[in-house]
Amino acid sequence: MKRFVLPTLLVMLLLQTSAGALQVIVWDRDLQTKLGYGELSGSKLNLQLVTDYTGPVVVLFARDSSEKSAYSGLAPRYDGVLKNGQLNLDMPDSPDNVTLSKFLGSFKLSLSVQAAGQNVTLPGLKIAPEKDNKK
Repeated sequence: MKRFVLPTLLVMLLLQTSAGALQVIVWDRDLQTKLGYGELSGSKLNLQLVTDYTGPVVVLFARDSSEKSAYSGLAPRYDGVLKNGQLNLDMPDSPDNVTLSKFLGSFKLSLSVQAAGQNVTLPGLKIAPEKDNKK
């Protein structure tokens, strides 16, 4: 009987980790600055988000093939606005913006937001030159 316990536990762990592959990335409108990143753990999306940014954003969702049926109504991209750490999505069917928390609730998911330390940029993307105030 003990022989079957270890393989069974390994299979269950693999199934559990594959179910948490839903990811979200929040970018500025120009897709140059990464403002947030999150992954699904169980039924909670843990999102690290820059709180000192205000402006339009693009929210990208990535899911693996096993999650496509579970989240069939989830589009890969949404436009939105980030202001004071609050992320709202522009929904075509709604006249008002919808908070990310409320949006995820429609998929029976909850949201946990943690403040990220600073804006993160990817190597190779152009960065606006700093103004030289020295004269």
